[in-house]
Amino acid sequence: MYLKFFGLNEKPFAITPDPRYLYLSERHAEALAHLMYGINESGGFVQLTGEVGTGKTTIVRSLLAQAPRDAEIALILNPKMTAPEFLLTICEELGIEVPGSSSHSLKDLVDILSRHLLEAHAAGKRVVLVVDEAQNLSPEVLEQVRLLTNIETNTQKLLQIILIGQPELRELLARNELRQLAQRITGRYHLDPLSREETTAYVRHRLRVAGATSDILSAWALRDTFRLSRGVPRVINVLSDRALLGAYSLDRHRVTGALVRRAAAEVFGRGFGAYWLPWAAAAAVAALLAVVTASLWALGPWSTGTRAASAETPGRSAAQVAVAAATPAAPAVPALAQLLGAHAAETDTDGAFGKLFGLWGVSYQADGTDPCTQALRAHLECLAARGSFGQLRLYNHPAILMLSDPAGSSHQVVLTGLDDEHARLELGGPHAVGLGELSHFWLGDFVMLWRPASSPVKALSAGMRGADVRWLRQSLERLSHVDSSAPSSDVFDAQLSGLVREFQRQHQLSVDGIAGRETQIALAAAVAGPGVPLLSAVDSHGG
Repeated sequence: MYLKFFGLNEKPFAITPDPRYLYLSERHAEALAHLMYGINESGGFVQLTGEVGTGKTTIVRSLLAQAPRDAEIALILNPKMTAPEFLLTICEELGIEVPGSSSHSLKDLVDILSRHLLEAHAAGKRVVLVVDEAQNLSPEVLEQVRLLTNIETNTQKLLQIILIGQPELRELLARNELRQLAQRITGRYHLDPLSREETTAYVRHRLRVAGATSDILSAWALRDTFRLSRGVPRVINVLSDRALLGAYSLDRHRVTGALVRRAAAEVFGRGFGAYWLPWAAAAAVAALLAVVTASLWALGPWSTGTRAASAETPGRSAAQVAVAAATPAAPAVPALAQLLGAHAAETDTDGAFGKLFGLWGVSYQADGTDPCTQALRAHLECLAARGSFGQLRLYNHPAILMLSDPAGSSHQVVLTGLDDEHARLELGGPHAVGLGELSHFWLGDFVMLWRPASSPVKALSAGMRGADVRWLRQSLERLSHVDSSAPSSDVFDAQLSGLVREFQRQHQLSVDGIAGRETQIALAAAVAGPGVPLLSAVDSHGG
């Protein structure tokens, strides 16, 4: 309903576990790493627990998408069944044919599974059983699961089991009769809710994946979203979806804290005050006391000075004078519309590209030659795209923003700095503009320059080789502080794929192990040397 209104391609806060929307917070990334370890190592159990809605099932979906090709995975989503039904379901998930006469026999089913595990091992494959909602497993089925891990060769067990469930799973496995199973758990991990900063990043990440080109939720809306959801992703999704619908119904393109609180009232069935309400109440009491004190002072014989001040300002009480004297004057900041009007002559194509090229130390020729053609001659690439503030932060290079003022006039303005609250624009000099204000003028269109390893730019993936692959390896090794004293290989191997995935995870990119254009731009900024213009300085690690 609200997709077109906000410029979205799809609903950003659907509660279905779509791996594309997986936001890898530090905790989620560690959880996914534990599960990947469970797939890549043989034998035993791996246990992942978390409260309802913390993202366990979404992590499972991401795990399946990244599973190695030599892994056979049996996924059981509803384990509330008898032992024979459980074994039969495993066989069905692995594509094992089971004769009808054996479908209810524990011995026959175990024998069939054993043969398949031995055959898979001989073929160089590993078999993994993933059980979601594992807190619903009965003790009898869990004991049968334990017995399955007894299937082994002289050197390794043939079945790896990953148990995923709510905190009750830990209580279940702590039972005395299941101590033999608990002793075989080689990895335990518990998912906590998101922090306030992670909640903000999570919301912005999902909006960006859905096609948002600006920060639709205000800073106060994000603050209230965390406060009311307690950082639980499923609740964040429900509140954010309701808030977007509420903003749409009121014809507002910006979600405020009040809209989030109204959404929470609909979800939880009770009202919620503003985040700042307790502090506002305390401030109101303090202000009232100040007024009363000032009034009493004005009535006393000691108030000569105050009365003199009042005489100089007719119509104002002593309390008003006192409050006015204590209130610092706010500096006047020119509105963006005024800035655009005052400097309209420099916001055309040639003016904007002249500034952008200058930041790269390149001379721009206003002779009608296409700017991107001129960029190629200087070994730079043009990126013309529609994105968001989050995407600009990721790419971290100055860009030309396409702005429209209230009169409908177009302006091309160079963005030279960006933080969480403000953008620095070049309009007759540098000016800081709030992102909230800027979002009213910018619909997401931008042009950016960056320096690739080679041209034309191509996606780098496993099996490829060349100078650009060597640059990719050297850059990632530098960021990861890997000892690179030996000559760098120019072959894209499994190790390099792992480095790419880690970089993508840290920068909230799509974790696929392929260094496409987006990954290369972010990496080029992360390892940028002196003289390379950036929106914000990289840290000591280069990222």
